[in-house]
Amino acid sequence: MLIDSFLDYLRHERCYSECTVDAYRADLVQFEEFFHNEDDALEWETVDADMVRRWIVRLMDGGYTPTSVNRKLSALRAFYKCLLRQKVVTVNPLAKVRGPKNKKPLPYFVKEADMNRLLDDADFGDGFEACRDKLVIETFYATGVRLSELVGIDDRDVDFSENRLKVTGKRNKQRYIPFGEELRRALLEYIDMRNNQFSVRPTDALFVNDKGGRISRGRVGDLVRKCLSRVVSMKKRSPHVLRHSFATSMLNNRAELNVVKELLGHASLAATQIYTHTTFEELKEVYKLAHPRA
Repeated sequence: MLIDSFLDYLRHERCYSECTVDAYRADLVQFEEFFHNEDDALEWETVDADMVRRWIVRLMDGGYTPTSVNRKLSALRAFYKCLLRQKVVTVNPLAKVRGPKNKKPLPYFVKEADMNRLLDDADFGDGFEACRDKLVIETFYATGVRLSELVGIDDRDVDFSENRLKVTGKRNKQRYIPFGEELRRALLEYIDMRNNQFSVRPTDALFVNDKGGRISRGRVGDLVRKCLSRVVSMKKRSPHVLRHSFATSMLNNRAELNVVKELLGHASLAATQIYTHTTFEELKEVYKLAHPRA
């Protein structure tokens, strides 16, 4: 009865999808079965923090990942908050319960040799779209911009006198990113070809589609996946992989962490430090291959 009432609240007042409601139901029923098996006299009103912790241990021992366990705890927390509001319970047993730490996955990235092979040796073809597609890849890899930032670049944001790019990141925060001569040449070649292709354009966007309008995020994602498939077989081949590749290459070539943080537009070092783990993993692999007693 308590579970059904809560699910109705999620469905009608919070407008959760049926898929989400079903997931909450499964998690709550699973916990209810657990504490009844542990002590058949227990009810939702008498469950304590120790019982919740015992459930966490059971789940982890049963092979659930920290992410899955924390999702189940999230359902349980929402349920008890609802019971508190309804004054069904007076104490939330999850108030002092902490879930297992989620293991942060290492970011996917393309190795420098593969990026060089793509940009130096791959045949992108001829014409405006081929030039644009290659420049998109070069811009991602040379600057580490996000997908939304690249799509939002206008012509006026490219400063050729200072060789720097202005992008607008999260929370409309703007930053400047320097670029080298190689990207400068590619940008000038592309702009010249684009202006010849579209004498009149409906947008000030730097990157445009085949009709001259601002290129969409979906189109950029598709072309990045297509281009990366030429040199890597990994499952993930998104624009964000190129952002990761930029950061990893910078750190592998001894850039300071604070510098990479500013270039990426991260609010704190914590977000940038994930790339130090990536470079360390590479160092370990090199060590294993190179050291005779590794």
